[in-house]
Amino acid sequence: MSEYKQKIIENLISKIKHIKNISIIELGVQRGISTKLFLQICKKNKGKLYSVDIDDCSKVSKDKRWIFIRSKDDNFKKIFNLIPDRNDVIYIDTLHEANHVEKLIYKYYEKLKVNGYMFIDDISHLPYLLNKDRNNFYCEINNQETFERILEIYSDNENCFDINFSFKSSGLCMIKKLNNQKLKSKRKINSRKFSLRNIIRTLVKNFKIEN
Repeated sequence: MSEYKQKIIENLISKIKHIKNISIIELGVQRGISTKLFLQICKKNKGKLYSVDIDDCSKVSKDKRWIFIRSKDDNFKKIFNLIPDRNDVIYIDTLHEANHVEKLIYKYYEKLKVNGYMFIDDISHLPYLLNKDRNNFYCEINNQETFERILEIYSDNENCFDINFSFKSSGLCMIKKLNNQKLKSKRKINSRKFSLRNIIRTLVKNFKIEN
């Protein structure tokens, strides 16, 4: 079993497999690994899966519970006319750039039921560092920026949703919607990491270690 499939089964499928009449929105199909896992749940629980991809992935499955929408994931006018108004699961696995992921979070969050889940793939930069097997500059920087952007969104919306992270493989963010409050716009986290006080603290700590 691939690391990706294992990550999805352990951290995503395990949370949603008991939801009856489940409605799932999947952004990003590619080879259909997650698509087929979602369809297994839909078959068991009388659910429906709506998948969006810019490429033609319509041959991934012939399951009648599956509706494939060929479109950019941010063509909201087209997609929102084809999917239910409220859904149990929204899975984001398309363009892994912070600005794009942020846009998708805010727009698709409105289509999520209370107690529904939003999952965001590829939030860990660790596998892509210079000294790692997957060494990749683009993935390292974009995944780290995405992770930090999600934290910024959460920082001003702690009352709206719970959040957890898995760092298995390329990582997964797991959001559970708590209420129907509208998400506030994110702001930069006011960290004291680069404050004068912390610089002095670091210098003193390093001086003690060296001596």
